[in-house]
Amino acid sequence: MLLFSALVAGSFSLGVRAANLIDPAAITVARFVIAAGVLAGITLAIPGRGRPRALIEAPWRYLLLGGAFAGYFVLMFEGLKTAPAVAASAVFTLTPIMAAGFGWLLLNQRMTGHLALALALGGAGALWVIFRGDSAALMRLEIGRGEAIYFIGCALHALYAALVRRLSRNEGPLISSLGTLVAGGILTAVWGWDALVSTDWGQLPAIVWITIFYVAVFASAFTTLLVQYAAMRLPAAKVMAYTYLTPLWVIGLEAALGQGMPGAVMLPGILATVGALALLLKTDEPAVRTSLR
Repeated sequence: MLLFSALVAGSFSLGVRAANLIDPAAITVARFVIAAGVLAGITLAIPGRGRPRALIEAPWRYLLLGGAFAGYFVLMFEGLKTAPAVAASAVFTLTPIMAAGFGWLLLNQRMTGHLALALALGGAGALWVIFRGDSAALMRLEIGRGEAIYFIGCALHALYAALVRRLSRNEGPLISSLGTLVAGGILTAVWGWDALVSTDWGQLPAIVWITIFYVAVFASAFTTLLVQYAAMRLPAAKVMAYTYLTPLWVIGLEAALGQGMPGAVMLPGILATVGALALLLKTDEPAVRTSLR
């Protein structure tokens, strides 16, 4: 989980630097194409892992999964045009709360006492960071445009985490991830075709290409696979528990990139999200066991 959150954190620090240099739809299509290629190569290299034929069984499932996943990334980069990386990563920590709601709605997953406490603590910590410790701004709900856009994207990510298990036909996480990325790339290309063809790919700054390849490999191919694997074994809220460590990594990366450390006023919120993670990792229900194949 520590490594998982660190890989995701990199997409915030890179994304905030590339978001205004390329259309969100264009970068999403590019990363999905690369990520799908990576997973396709792994599929060919590991014969017998999963059920490739499942890709043509009820393909509408992948349109739903891919649509939710692609929507998340498009709105993430749209939000990062104006939202600071640390604030956006704090919004990301609201995902477990939303995932718990979708888990109850789609999977009838019940919420235990300590899980409810963890989600409440994590949500409070996230709001503290988002509003920068300003209780007056919190009461007035003065949230930035970028944070509001990204919040909608996080809701789609939470929905995706619940849909993975709801729509599974035991094809395995590798095949399901591949289908999700292919479908997401196609849907985004159709929706953002004008942006895709109008992008001067040969003239993009180096930071954009670095961001594309980083998020394609680490924040798309690998994280999609890990989320798919976890979603078949854990409640939706726990699948997204890694989000609680993301702000810490983003703060460290931003400091390393010369952006300085956030004010001490942020500390209570950050500590609250770390405490929420500790509660979420405490198990009081058995994991759901499913086949890898």
